[in-house]
Amino acid sequence: NQENQSAEATFILLGFSEYPQLQMPLFLIFLTIYTVTVLGNLGMIVITKVNPKLHTPMYYFLSHLSFVDFCYSTTVTPKLLENLVVEDRTVSFTACIMQFFSACIFVVTETFMLAVMAYDRFVAICNPLLYMVVMSQKLCSLLVGASYSWGIVCSLTLTYFLLKLSFRGNSIINNFVCEHAAIISVSRSDPYISQKIILVSATFNEVSSLMIILTSYVFIFITVMKMPSTGGRHKAFSTCTSHLTAITIFHGTILFLYCVPDTKSSWLMVKVASVFYTVVIPMLNPLIYSFRNKDVKETVKKLNSVELFCDKM
Repeated sequence: NQENQSAEATFILLGFSEYPQLQMPLFLIFLTIYTVTVLGNLGMIVITKVNPKLHTPMYYFLSHLSFVDFCYSTTVTPKLLENLVVEDRTVSFTACIMQFFSACIFVVTETFMLAVMAYDRFVAICNPLLYMVVMSQKLCSLLVGASYSWGIVCSLTLTYFLLKLSFRGNSIINNFVCEHAAIISVSRSDPYISQKIILVSATFNEVSSLMIILTSYVFIFITVMKMPSTGGRHKAFSTCTSHLTAITIFHGTILFLYCVPDTKSSWLMVKVASVFYTVVIPMLNPLIYSFRNKDVKETVKKLNSVELFCDKM
């Protein structure tokens, strides 16, 4: 009976409905962001495929990061856009759980994909002569596969414990996305175990990924500072700038969310921060890497030239 009641339960995603005058402006802003996200991430994947110069481990990881960002944004943003233009903001229990399950996979995968990219930069700068040997196609595939696999394992675990909770009737979720804290807040049973599981999982993922990143960059910094020429140091640091920017924005936002006190007045801050890491960050990553990367910009120019030539023909 408990399972039947949960399956028949529905959730109402409040989103930003307390600001009716902002619904249309927010819709246009998020639609623009989503369009840029889709074009930017799919474009980055195409660029890394068509340019032989970009068939390297670094761009292999970058193409997967773009794929994860595209999937993550597509999991969250269309429902957000829909809720900004319709009055009925209800979502079924199954749809809400599936959104959480999918979003969780991509968040965890991106967390470790950024750590893998830090390790890649460590090998490239600290062992440049052995780079192609160490970062073999087999190892790259293994690292990417491990990131996706761990994302699926975490998501399955967290979703399993969510399904053990009881939900009944219509429940109001004060968010625009089916996020873990928002879902358990409307549960009719004790969410203690589910809360502890996500706390342990999130802490492990953050600490382990940040340890890999920090360790990699400590060794990178030591190696770069030992370089005799200023030009060499500048070139080495410039290859890390985009990645460090992406890491700072992603982990900074997530850590901020954990630090927000659990009070009613903080829900707006939670929603704004959630928008940033679910909607804005997937758009920023391809922009960060394309603007800072000469090879990517050259490929875009070549593709534009081919397009113009085809139009003239």
